[in-house]
Amino acid sequence: MKDILTALWNYRHFIFSSIRNDLRSRFARSRLGALWMILQPLAQVAIYSLVLSRIMATKLPGIDNRYAYVIYLMAGMVAWSLFAEVVTRSLTIFVENGNLMKKMSFPRVCLPFIISGSALINNLLLLMTAMGLFVLMGHAMSLAVLWLPLLIVINLAFSLGLGLILGVLNVFIRDVAQVMTVVLQLLFWLTPIVYMPNIIPERLRVVLEFNPMMHMVAAFQSVILYGRSPDFGALSVVAVAAVALLLCSLVLFRRAAPEMVDVL
Repeated sequence: MKDILTALWNYRHFIFSSIRNDLRSRFARSRLGALWMILQPLAQVAIYSLVLSRIMATKLPGIDNRYAYVIYLMAGMVAWSLFAEVVTRSLTIFVENGNLMKKMSFPRVCLPFIISGSALINNLLLLMTAMGLFVLMGHAMSLAVLWLPLLIVINLAFSLGLGLILGVLNVFIRDVAQVMTVVLQLLFWLTPIVYMPNIIPERLRVVLEFNPMMHMVAAFQSVILYGRSPDFGALSVVAVAAVALLLCSLVLFRRAAPEMVDVL
């Protein structure tokens, strides 16, 4: 574990430059450039809002703002987009960079941290844009938003830990990426982003409690929409799971790294 952390520190300049190059390459020859990082999730929010805002607005008690559902939806999408991007890109990061891993000598563990850094920048831009829109909608931010950095760190750690495990497994079992594409779609609808938990029957709501992203999304919505501190009981469980996943993923990567290049 110490060797991995030392390698990450020694190659920190390589990681930062790779993050910059990754962001540039994703929007090369695009007129709107980095704006696509913001426009795509906002377009998704707009579609759901147009279809469901009148139905779901009545399910948000205690909120007078007529844009309450839009704010609720955007807060959930900010949390989900970071998780989904890190996990999705981590799934194929080693497979896609197989030639690079064979030709260059560098710590392979840098790769998932590069995509995590890129995803984090995307997510921060989306968050800042969303908060600007909230102000235009007449929704004042409270001091509860000071919890957002902690929520983002926990979300990123959980996503990176899970993504690194799946990325390593996908090197040896290529079906993992295909299966996870379906699982992520299912998990999105099992997470109260588009709908509220109070519309789910009580017996089914107990099942949703086992979904870590439900608690993560609820924490973002609590801080941004309701101006309240997150539920620290549920958040602490997600934080412990994030640390456990991150440690397990690094151990798994260290053991599998010598064989990964041969398989690729």
